[in-house]
Amino acid sequence: MLKLRRKPNQLFVGSILSYVQMALGVIIGLLYTPIMIRLLGKSEYGLYNTISSTISMLSVLSLGFNSSYIRYYSKYKKNEDSESIYRLNGLFIIIFSVIGLIALVCGLFFTFNLKLVFDEGLSASEYKTATILMLLLTINLSFSFPMSVFQSIISAHERFIFLKTLGMIKTILSPLVTLPLLLMGYKSIAMVAVTVSIHLITDVIFCFYVIAVLKNRFVFSGFEPGIMRSLFTYTSFIAINMIVDQINWSVDKLLLGRFRGTEVVAIYAVGFSLHSYYNMFSKAVSGVFTPRVHKIINQYSDNLDDRNNELTRLFTKVGRVQYLILALIGSGLIFFGKPFIGFWAGKGYGESYYVALLLTLPSTIALIQNLGIEIQRAENKHQFRSIAYLIMAFINLGMSIVLCQLYGAVGAAFGTAFALIVANGFIMNIYYHKKCGLDVVLFWKNIIMMSRGLIIPAAIGVGMMYFVDYHSVLVLLVCIAIYSLSYGFSMWKLGMNEYEKDLILKPFKMLKTRSRARRLK
Repeated sequence: MLKLRRKPNQLFVGSILSYVQMALGVIIGLLYTPIMIRLLGKSEYGLYNTISSTISMLSVLSLGFNSSYIRYYSKYKKNEDSESIYRLNGLFIIIFSVIGLIALVCGLFFTFNLKLVFDEGLSASEYKTATILMLLLTINLSFSFPMSVFQSIISAHERFIFLKTLGMIKTILSPLVTLPLLLMGYKSIAMVAVTVSIHLITDVIFCFYVIAVLKNRFVFSGFEPGIMRSLFTYTSFIAINMIVDQINWSVDKLLLGRFRGTEVVAIYAVGFSLHSYYNMFSKAVSGVFTPRVHKIINQYSDNLDDRNNELTRLFTKVGRVQYLILALIGSGLIFFGKPFIGFWAGKGYGESYYVALLLTLPSTIALIQNLGIEIQRAENKHQFRSIAYLIMAFINLGMSIVLCQLYGAVGAAFGTAFALIVANGFIMNIYYHKKCGLDVVLFWKNIIMMSRGLIIPAAIGVGMMYFVDYHSVLVLLVCIAIYSLSYGFSMWKLGMNEYEKDLILKPFKMLKTRSRARRLK
């Protein structure tokens, strides 16, 4: 009989490890990326990002099937139907092996026909390096599709501690192995070879864990009638979201590589890296509240007004906490981003500051409202978002093709910024208000009132921009510290409510209580 019981601490410890992994990713990225940029050089760093973005476009071949495994697994688990779970395992191995084979064929075609993608955007030596990089990443991607089934199985069994621990090891191991090779003079090919090797090793570990530890089997016959149609129906809108993400976040680098060359890609990539770290901080907050969305919807299923009021309160409460974090980082990027990029990435990346602003600030609207995505999914109203985002993604694509040729990295980022503002700032807010029953006016009133806390630190930040000479990293760090303290003080006095203050004070109260208890013993 298949063991379906999960250990009681898996969810809690797994959540903690998720945040630790995220923090490690940000810290290692901030420390490792500038070293990598300097050792690779601007051109090869841009080439590496161009090829990585090109191969990532093929990830849409998964069509969102990964997310559907857990849905069917949960259905069979509820009925303790081990044989159906084994058949599900076999079916997904077949599906993803076929997808992996398609990815291999497509990747090999592009590998040996790169001029179809980049035209004259690369030099002769860059084409040679790009071919090897593309081949390595194609092999990695084609294997990753069938191997992803084993990760889905482990996740379905809620073995989060194992998954997250291995993920943390990968996060740490990759730069530790790569850095000595870069220092020895090896370039992007060695870096990608290390990445591919680590991925293959971890895939083997996943495979061993599923078969030897979880005792799962794979049955390749007797599938449930109509399951393929059901899978395609369920994943269709997820696939659309994947296409949108690729257009918004990967195509710009490909276009810049084709029309402007790898050095311009490097400029865009530096700004994009800062945007990626910015995104992580928001998602760390909203993910904790996802179960509560479903609880509210089930609890108030017979009273639409009460349900909408409760969802609005939660939507606003989470949005305020996210804004509290992101407003500090976003405003800090405005005031200190240019000197920071100068020290972090080096000379020649001045435009990366404007790329970072264009990608980061407009995305704030979606990031402080990303609990709305879970609300839409829970109410089965996510289809509109997928279609609206797809339309805006193609508008972004059209704008970026024109603007990247005229204005380089900044032009490509502007197309993305425009799409984000229209889709998130206008279309989705209207939809949340009209169709999801959320009081968006109340939400934005809260954000505007909270923004009073930005007045004092913004005045300090402007003064620093005009009167401080950032001639050293120490001066920059001192100014950032002063700004952060003024932000905390001002938000505490003018922006935060009692709930938010309690969130900050609670850990200190707990420590004080424990310390008092120890003294009494």
